[in-house]
Amino acid sequence: MRAYDIAKPALYALPAETAHETTQRLLRAVQGTPIESLLRDRYAVSDERLHTEAFGLDFPTPVGVAAGFDKNARVPRALAALGFGHVEVGGVTAERQPGNSRPRMFRLVEDEAIVNRMGFNNDGADRVGDRLDREPAPEVPLGVNVGKSKSTPLSEAADDYLYTYERVGAHADYVAVNVSSPNTPGLRSLQNRESLERILGTLSDAGADPLLVKFSPDLPEPAVEEALAVVDDLDLDGVVATNTTTDRPESLRSPQRAERGGLSGKPIEERATGMVRFIAERTDVPVVGVGGVSDAAGAYAKIRAGASLVQLYTGLVYEGPSLARDINEGLLDRLERDGFDSVADAVGADL
Repeated sequence: MRAYDIAKPALYALPAETAHETTQRLLRAVQGTPIESLLRDRYAVSDERLHTEAFGLDFPTPVGVAAGFDKNARVPRALAALGFGHVEVGGVTAERQPGNSRPRMFRLVEDEAIVNRMGFNNDGADRVGDRLDREPAPEVPLGVNVGKSKSTPLSEAADDYLYTYERVGAHADYVAVNVSSPNTPGLRSLQNRESLERILGTLSDAGADPLLVKFSPDLPEPAVEEALAVVDDLDLDGVVATNTTTDRPESLRSPQRAERGGLSGKPIEERATGMVRFIAERTDVPVVGVGGVSDAAGAYAKIRAGASLVQLYTGLVYEGPSLARDINEGLLDRLERDGFDSVADAVGADL
């Protein structure tokens, strides 16, 4: 039995957000200590076949942590020590925000899913920027996910994103623009062409490079194609697909399924992989595949569908700290089975 299987009942006895905060405090306590090195020895998988390159950056493995797990950039080095090949912190907003009222995170245990309506709770761009400035960076690429402050009118969104970028961008290996969270009123309306051009153009002009944009899985296909036209027109560096969904599949069994917010985890895996494939077929920029990844099979499916990298968050809640190692080892098995010399060779194999 894994150690996490022993600890899980105690964590699950706590409200979901409290359990997450407890986990973060533990990671913060070991970060920068000899225990961090011990974690790396136990969980990191080093193999040239896992190395991949995307938007000009080198990634030791394709498996990373999605935005939302470390909103305030408090534990990126500890997460890297768990074997992740990159860490995306945030979403960070210009203003410090408490987010929505609690409870706002719910486990759907029977479905291996989570519903959250956090509302971009974070310390704000000034504090997060100061933290990134003070503390050593992880040894893997660090992405910063930026969102819009709740109080900022949609018409002023570009300036709001710019303020955040100017405070945190210098410390980011890449910047991901979040216009797809379902928990900030009106945010998803910024995925239209005019708004995207204004926001992404403003950041591009300010020097944001590499610059990515994160899309919702709920966008209809014509809207995705229009958004991808903006990606190509502005020569952006990548797309993150996808965010959480407001849809509720009929297959959900958990009593918490009716909670309002964004659904993540296993129930959206197939849909997210389909979105990766749809996007990869229509653009040449690297795609970061997110949604329901909790094992090597799911990660490999997204890679073969066109994802250069994959990210996860909810999977950690259900599988524990060995997840990146388990996925990376499983990817090596699949690469060998299918005759690929590297992860990069497998990207888009099913297209």
